[in-house]
Amino acid sequence: MPMHEHVPLYDSFSDTYDRFVNWTQRLAYEMDFIRRQLAVIGAQRVLDAACGTGRHAIALAQAGYEVTGADLSTGMIERARHNAAEAGVNQVHFVVAGFGQLRQAVEGYYDAVLCLGNSIPHVLTDAQFHATLADFAAVLRPGGLLLIQNRNFDAVMRTRNRWMTPQWYRQGAQEQLFVRFYDFNADGTLTFNVLILERAGDGAWAQHAEATLLRPWRSEELRHALEGNGFEDCTFYGDMAGNLFEATNSNDVVITAHRRG
Repeated sequence: MPMHEHVPLYDSFSDTYDRFVNWTQRLAYEMDFIRRQLAVIGAQRVLDAACGTGRHAIALAQAGYEVTGADLSTGMIERARHNAAEAGVNQVHFVVAGFGQLRQAVEGYYDAVLCLGNSIPHVLTDAQFHATLADFAAVLRPGGLLLIQNRNFDAVMRTRNRWMTPQWYRQGAQEQLFVRFYDFNADGTLTFNVLILERAGDGAWAQHAEATLLRPWRSEELRHALEGNGFEDCTFYGDMAGNLFEATNSNDVVITAHRRG
């Protein structure tokens, strides 16, 4: 399955995605860690790969970084541009480009590449992942930082927990429920299902569902791929508070690595 086949899912709910994330809370939690990692290498120029609706890119620009945001979903990039304009941020350059397309889509070299929000699992094969990492390395300066944030699939695959916490949104009489869950497939992949339920007042619930395949990359697979594709000094955290990664317990895996050279 080509990586571009997950795009319809994100195009379909790009207009509603931000309703189901408490961005004020999330950025307050994550940005301190991100900025500390950027400070270690004196980063100024940052590429947010798979930037989604652009919230991290916008926050980084507000903090004084030169930022490019890239995503394969046209809908997400349109929403990111809208969010930037609404925030009064006009210095973020947003481009439609996925993994493997970044070198052709951007100019020059970056001090850091961020790949947050469980984006890497959309890469389904070893060959695609090698190409993705080569693309990251190609846009990074020697010694540049790669920061990855995934769900901890070591734990997910051990517990086989299908369900993520439902998110609820209400504005006036309009009510929406955002439900996400996994199906565990025989070939080792996951089907990531997104169900949006919505109604006005006491009316009937309408529903919209989308699904896409994910590969549940385990931590040692990630380490092996990074070290074999131009990266070194790999450090694994269990969250963006900087706690050490525990394969059996951490909710996330957060990786910092540096381009060799």
